[in-house]
Amino acid sequence: MTVDRATLNVASNGRVVIPMVIREKLGIPSGGKIVARFEDGVLFIESREAALRRMRAMVAKYNDGGSVADELIAERRAEAARE
Repeated sequence: MTVDRATLNVASNGRVVIPMVIREKLGIPSGGKIVARFEDGVLFIESREAALRRMRAMVAKYNDGGSVADELIAERRAEAARE
């Protein structure tokens, strides 16, 4: 794993410029959107796509491989049959 480091300046209005080499590695085009989160004193910055992949991986560990929609439909049908 390659680690790139940069010292960034915070402007008086709070803006921070992410160096081009890091934006390129993140796959963030000029004017692109990023996701920032603050956790335990650390600021994380990631592309929206990376954040989505991370969230999907977090949720996937709770899914046994079945369809959540199919499971919900089956539950609703079972409830209707009991009534």
